[in-house]
Amino acid sequence: MDKIIVHGGHQLSGTVKISGSKNSALPILAATLLTRDTCVIHSVPDLSDIHYMLQILSRLGAQVERASGTVTIQAEDISTVAPYDIVRKMRASVCVLGPLLGRAREATVSLPGGCVIGDRPIDLHLKGFNALNATSRIEAGDVKLFANELKGATVNLEGRQGPTVLGTDNVMMAATLAEGVTVIEGSAAEPEVVDLANFLIKMGAKIEGAGTRRITIEGVKELHGAEHTVIPDRIEAGTFLAAAAIAGSEVTLRRVNPEHLNAVTNALIDGGYLLDIRKDQITLRSNGTPRPLELITDPYPGFPTDMQAQMCALLCRASGESRITEKIFPQRFMHVSELKRMGADISLDGFTAVIRGISDMSGAPVMASDLRASAALVLAGLVADGMTEVNRVYHIDRGYECIDEKLAGLGAHIERLKSKSAS
Repeated sequence: MDKIIVHGGHQLSGTVKISGSKNSALPILAATLLTRDTCVIHSVPDLSDIHYMLQILSRLGAQVERASGTVTIQAEDISTVAPYDIVRKMRASVCVLGPLLGRAREATVSLPGGCVIGDRPIDLHLKGFNALNATSRIEAGDVKLFANELKGATVNLEGRQGPTVLGTDNVMMAATLAEGVTVIEGSAAEPEVVDLANFLIKMGAKIEGAGTRRITIEGVKELHGAEHTVIPDRIEAGTFLAAAAIAGSEVTLRRVNPEHLNAVTNALIDGGYLLDIRKDQITLRSNGTPRPLELITDPYPGFPTDMQAQMCALLCRASGESRITEKIFPQRFMHVSELKRMGADISLDGFTAVIRGISDMSGAPVMASDLRASAALVLAGLVADGMTEVNRVYHIDRGYECIDEKLAGLGAHIERLKSKSAS
């Protein structure tokens, strides 16, 4: 497996361009299954999760071409079965359920990555499909959906940890081709949901309320092809802001939407950083040791759970005690033990990380447990004394396009060591 080596102590400065959003691109690519016509999607990031999604679309019968961040897809004739051998690598592959059900009135998709209805359930997805008159069942590890006809309905997708983003995406996509009006109460309001809705509207869908907790979809008989540019990735942007805060002098992010980053930029301003926020770029200037913070993750527009680990790394260097409470995925603290290997002073109090700032961290071999945890370890390595070796970086390749090259462009001493074997 590849590993990333970070030599700490080198200041970041310069400009970095933010890639298209992974969490927008995945459902948008899936939505191309809703039409027989050609769709052209721009600013698609070069990520392993995107590769898997394109493989899934190809296996479902779509013709897929990719060149320089643009993907062209035509799904004239499609299969309705997505088998385990390609679905298992990515949980977000469940977002093909809605398009397949909407267009073909049936779908069989394996539960990905060993996921079962439990820790990260799809029960709200199924609740939405059932409300649209579909029958669903789990059989031999597959989700099976069938409907003689799809009918609009009102359904609430609010879960115990808040609205479901992929569930909102899935039900919205299926409802575009249902008979009548569908109302999704308790819908996710994330910018990625709005981006998907905007693409569907370009395809001929009738959708109102995206970006609020109530989305209304009036079904149409068919959708047509469309061209769309994916929004910038707000989590990649937030991660580079955290990197600039940890190790930067002055770093500018280009191709960003500052409105999508309000929770993160407000936290950084509270921490004492100087930010110059413009229409499509943000510049962060370091202002010494950051102040401690108290953060609570929450659904958008609250502080994103996908930035929790990176802020843990940043606050390891704050001038006092910080607290981060995780309300979305309460067990999402696997990075804490690895940061402690680097000298961090962090303890867990239930679903809250208590972080006591220290002046120095030391490089160490560490293990990435998930996508955002791996980014946090790389960020910590930027200021740690000596060398940090981040293993299992296939996690980071799921959601960050060339993060090592982008950081190197800002002055980081970072390198990727390629695996010598397939193990």
